[in-house]
Amino acid sequence: MDIEAFTLREKMLKLREKLLAVEEDRLEGHTGVTPDELDKYLDGIIDEVEHGKRSLSIR
Repeated sequence: MDIEAFTLREKMLKLREKLLAVEEDRLEGHTGVTPDELDKYLDGIIDEVEHGKRSLSIR
């Protein structure tokens, strides 16, 4: 196995670990946020930093 194949395999294994952790969390009932909710939350933080406004809480 050359170094490029090894590196790709390692990246895939790390991604698999992350995906399994997310799936375990989901099965335990943990909820995340939608992309739109995250976008709104991050926009609030950016607005707060730029203009001193209070940001919105996520969910």
